[in-house]
Amino acid sequence: MALKQWSLALAASVALLSTAAVAQQATIAFGDLEQDTTQPVEVTADQLAVNNADGTALFSGNVKVVQGDMTLTAGEVEVKYGSEPGEIDQLLASGGVSVTNLGDAAKADGAVYTIKSGQIVMSGNVLLTQGPSSMQGQKLTINLTDGSGIMEGRVTTTFVPGEN
Repeated sequence: MALKQWSLALAASVALLSTAAVAQQATIAFGDLEQDTTQPVEVTADQLAVNNADGTALFSGNVKVVQGDMTLTAGEVEVKYGSEPGEIDQLLASGGVSVTNLGDAAKADGAVYTIKSGQIVMSGNVLLTQGPSSMQGQKLTINLTDGSGIMEGRVTTTFVPGEN
């Protein structure tokens, strides 16, 4: 009889967790380590167009951005430079954006990476995978300086018991 009660309690707990996982916002961890946002940013692409008038550069075609353990890929990345020579202010990515950091991966329609703050805001059909678990929403804000994140916009999570 005790085993049956335990099974019912477990089933009720799983049902409660599953219901709670559908929310408007969820706080998450992203990557196992904090990212050093002062590390060099390396960008590779099929093409580069520079506009000195507005201080931007546009990388297009198979764009890959690497900074430490973080990798961002996209169809196109616009680089907005800061006020200091060689200073990068923001990267605006579009066209199937993917960000990976130490085994965690996030995909979205677009993303804005503000280098100085170490913040990436991904938007549009966001899918985050962490091991066997996944989370979906409309906006994911990743703070690379402390490895945290917030998923917003009708959040749906799939947990794998014993794996999280």
